[in-house]
Amino acid sequence: MAMAFKMATEGMNVREECRKSFLEMKWKRVHRYIVFKIDESTKAIMVDKLGGAAECYADLAASLPADDCRYAVFDFDFVTVDNCQKSRMFFITWSPAASRIRAKILYATSKQGLRRLLDGVHYEVQATDPTEMGFDVIKQRAY
Repeated sequence: MAMAFKMATEGMNVREECRKSFLEMKWKRVHRYIVFKIDESTKAIMVDKLGGAAECYADLAASLPADDCRYAVFDFDFVTVDNCQKSRMFFITWSPAASRIRAKILYATSKQGLRRLLDGVHYEVQATDPTEMGFDVIKQRAY
């Protein structure tokens, strides 16, 4: 049985694979992004999709369902005006208008449990439609 971290206040387990994938992303840079979902039947947050190092932000945005909520972490690499290579981690809460009310509530109340596990995230973005998490929004926040 997979190890899970119990978030007492949220009543939601965060599977070990979530932490492990995030650490691989943070330290080994093998993932460009991670999409997490809540499995309502097991009351657990799990990895839904891993984006390879060569994938981009458009791949992440395309992987998010139009009618269901998700969490995502994106590793944004950029070059500053001083020509320095930088990287910033973004935590994204995706809650589209077409998703079920129950899902929106579940994701809103469970977010902090997962978020606490993701040490090293620089920015948070909440989006209900693609324009609220467009690449221009990410770039603007990072610079």
